[in-house]
Amino acid sequence: MKTLVALNQANLHSLSPEISIPTYDRSKVSTSIVHIGIGNFHRSHEAYYTNELMEKTGILNCGICGVGLLEHDRKLYNILKNQEGLYTLVIKELDGTLTPKVIGSMVEYFLAPDDPHAVIEKIAQPETKIVSLTITEGGYNINEATGNFDFSNKLIQHDLLHPESPKTVFGYLTQALKLRKTRGLKGCTIQSCDNIQGNGDVAKKTLMAFVEKAEPELADWIDSHVTFPNAMVDRITPVTVAEDINQLEEQFDLADQWPVVCEPFIQWVIEDDFATGRPAWEQVGAQFVKNVVPFENMKLRLLNAGHSVLGMLGAIHGYKTIDQAARDEDFKTFLRAFMDEEATPTLGHLGDIDLNKYKTSLIERFQNIYIKDHISRICLQSSAKIPIFLLSTVRDQLKQQGKIKRAAFVIAAWCKYNDGTDENGESYEIVDVMSQELTRAAELSHQDPVAFLRIKTIFGELSEDKTFVEVFVTALKMLRTKKIKECVAELNIKLREN
Repeated sequence: MKTLVALNQANLHSLSPEISIPTYDRSKVSTSIVHIGIGNFHRSHEAYYTNELMEKTGILNCGICGVGLLEHDRKLYNILKNQEGLYTLVIKELDGTLTPKVIGSMVEYFLAPDDPHAVIEKIAQPETKIVSLTITEGGYNINEATGNFDFSNKLIQHDLLHPESPKTVFGYLTQALKLRKTRGLKGCTIQSCDNIQGNGDVAKKTLMAFVEKAEPELADWIDSHVTFPNAMVDRITPVTVAEDINQLEEQFDLADQWPVVCEPFIQWVIEDDFATGRPAWEQVGAQFVKNVVPFENMKLRLLNAGHSVLGMLGAIHGYKTIDQAARDEDFKTFLRAFMDEEATPTLGHLGDIDLNKYKTSLIERFQNIYIKDHISRICLQSSAKIPIFLLSTVRDQLKQQGKIKRAAFVIAAWCKYNDGTDENGESYEIVDVMSQELTRAAELSHQDPVAFLRIKTIFGELSEDKTFVEVFVTALKMLRTKKIKECVAELNIKLREN
């Protein structure tokens, strides 16, 4: 029976030489970043960049203090404490090679429910310059119907009544920033790393809405002393599964309780607007720009939209992973044509970016058979994704009388997806905050095809646009009478001829 090496600081030099380990002295690392919402993506992205910066420069004052905000973060908290903040990032190359790298940039970790005051104090410390966030779209607490901050949320109500023991990111940030103001300290930067449009603007809008009600006298100070840079983040990082843990054990004799797997590609484009300085992440590949919007649109309308295209088509057909759908010639042809003819015309000027190369690389990334990004993950919470990733392209194309047939077909496929059963008769769960409304509208669309478009919080004025409605209805009728592969193959021929 083989002997496994447990991942911790003392064992680093006992690991296989095939595993990269931190060469900097972790005992000398000091934290200036507090990250709220430790998960796989943060560990494959910001923590990776920070680890690489320490490796390259030896600058050790940019360590990360992780914060688990919720009770369900306890498992990861316990693992990170046991492994002294260390974890293995396994890069799955396109040829199947595994490149394992131990990341050491996280040197502190708090579980907020255990000691809320300690988290507030940590954020309020003068050495904390950045509070970064990966709290997902839902974590910003926006009412989907109104677009405003949702004060009906019971956790928000708790934070308003019990500011000393908050439960939400807004409560923690408000109390920490209040302490910084009271103590005469400088402000800091709130840096969203979430995959949402204008993430910095969203972070500021939602925090300020809470502050105006919780601590209104703090609002002007935040406006003057705290910055919220927008950023575009990109690295496909699927959920860790048992097979990933087993591979590390079998190939490298390493026992890591929660490694992270990801693709080789990584990108981070950040608005250079930091209140009290920042790490020199540009030395390890990040881009600092004045305006993130063009890069953000490129990613949202090509990569994220591409995921949704493959996710919806693949789910209906019965595929389980994105690579299966991306390797299907009909689906691949459809996706590339969507990117070229419908999404690209809406992107505007992108400087010296080679868009053709970028789109080709996206297809290759989607086809990586070693990532195994599950379609169920791509399709969850689609009501928050589709309006941003696809409907924005439809609206822009309608304004310039451009092509929309492929995007409308995917929207129709989304309607069919909400029937809850693939073409093989296998059912799946619709995981979405609007699942009841979506499934009800999909059911009604069997008799009234436009019923799905009457979900005003999603489609708004598009339900009244004759061009869009006509193309959508045609696509939905096609999907109701033919297999999706047949529909896609037929569309590929017809639209290419036109």
